[in-house]
Amino acid sequence: MLEKIDELLVEVVDFNTSDKEKIEQFRIRFNGKKGILNDFFEKFKDVPNEQKKEFGQKINALKQAVNLKLDELKNADSSSISSEKGDLTKPGFPLELGSRHPINLVKNKIIDIFKSIGFAVADGPEIEDDLHNFTALNLPEYHPARDMQDTFYIETNPDILLRTHTSSVQIRYMENHQPPIRILAPGRVFRNEAISSRSHCIFHQIEGLYIDENVSFADLKQSIQFFTTELFGKSKIRMRPSYFPFTEPSAEVDVYWGLNSETDYKITKGTGWLEIMGCGMIDPAVLQNVNIDAEKYSGYAFGMGIERIVMLLYQMGDIRMFFENDVRMLEQFKTV
Repeated sequence: MLEKIDELLVEVVDFNTSDKEKIEQFRIRFNGKKGILNDFFEKFKDVPNEQKKEFGQKINALKQAVNLKLDELKNADSSSISSEKGDLTKPGFPLELGSRHPINLVKNKIIDIFKSIGFAVADGPEIEDDLHNFTALNLPEYHPARDMQDTFYIETNPDILLRTHTSSVQIRYMENHQPPIRILAPGRVFRNEAISSRSHCIFHQIEGLYIDENVSFADLKQSIQFFTTELFGKSKIRMRPSYFPFTEPSAEVDVYWGLNSETDYKITKGTGWLEIMGCGMIDPAVLQNVNIDAEKYSGYAFGMGIERIVMLLYQMGDIRMFFENDVRMLEQFKTV
């Protein structure tokens, strides 16, 4: 057995390779759990007493030789890598930090504001059917939004389309929940529009829905006034009569932006007022379509385009910038 150890010692000293796989095989063969060294240590108890000292010395010598050889091969490999790839101790190249997209930044601000007064976030599919996108929302068959020129249809008979608003999320939520309901529905919507500095075929909406007993138009106005104060720092609003098929009465909401600068004159066309959203009391027919008792419950809804709000907050003049992925524009929001 002592001769076998001497032979292995010579083998270890002569072993040399740069192949990582062979080095690992060498390590396992000698230092592995079932390796040669462990096998010799287990046999040590069976060695005659007069040979134990010499046997122990040879095993330790073999162990030291194996460890030295592994260190030598490891250092040689590191030196080879360093010579090929340069000094590995040098600091790496700095990584450029990204930022959230301005649309997401503003969307999250809006969500946080309404969450503070009890609204939760709901979601729904971007590919919708006619019922949830049009019929349940009281849009008649002759409504222009149903026209192929205004909506991206995927299939017809039955009609499957890309949703034109996130109101469809409200319908799906009301189908599965009874009042009180207080939700926000943010998301992408799609309309067949010409792309210009002020319009795009893809954009983002966020809509709100509140249904409970004795909800009034005064509740709607108070909620919107709270929102404009929190987001814009402006509490003066006006509500102009308008028309939406799913609300009655309906209104467009303007916030008083002011006329403190040339830009204010330009974006408000000299009036000081800016339109920011549409809103209204939910039409009883819509409640009936989702099996909610319109005699017992009432509610309000509102909706706004997120891009429009972003453009107001950051004074951006072209909606196309949001979809071009121009890093120069996105870099401005790193610290926001």
